[in-house]
Amino acid sequence: MSTRHGPDLRRPAVVVAIALPVLLAVVVAVLGLTLRGRGTVGAAAPVAETGPLAVAPVGATEGGSPGCASLLAALPPTLPGDPDPLPARPIAAPSEAGIAAWAAAPRPVVLRCGLPRPAELVPTSPLTDVNGVSWLALTDNAPDPALTTYIAVDRPVYVALTVPATAGSGPLQAVSDAISTTLPKAPVVVR
Repeated sequence: MSTRHGPDLRRPAVVVAIALPVLLAVVVAVLGLTLRGRGTVGAAAPVAETGPLAVAPVGATEGGSPGCASLLAALPPTLPGDPDPLPARPIAAPSEAGIAAWAAAPRPVVLRCGLPRPAELVPTSPLTDVNGVSWLALTDNAPDPALTTYIAVDRPVYVALTVPATAGSGPLQAVSDAISTTLPKAPVVVR
């Protein structure tokens, strides 16, 4: 016959010994997921460079055209970005005519005006309309593309806007507005 002289104190200690590490693991997991979602875990966020940008020539034969000059004059000095506005960035000399850039991280937003007709523009190409401008979107076909180049295909000159995925849709909308006010609409030419 056993005699009990009070409550068994071992049982609550076992429960605490098991529950405390489990609770700690759950708290750490929740904090990790929360901070990762905010982008604060891992490497520091890239900083946008603001110095002169060297841009390789691509044969923009119409870059010095009156249409491109009008568009460049109408471009805003700052583009809306996500999360912060993107300031204009100077272009390093020597460069082709018809180029503008804005500081963004990890890569800048770059506009080129006066390009030749894109070979990717075919009768079945999907076009996206943004504020009255028809754009052909070109990516690197990666599951999560780092950059997208949009080419305005319904104007007298072709305009390309290369945007990092992190910048959001603000740059494309602002440039579409500038194109709408400076370059007349033209038929889309496909082959």
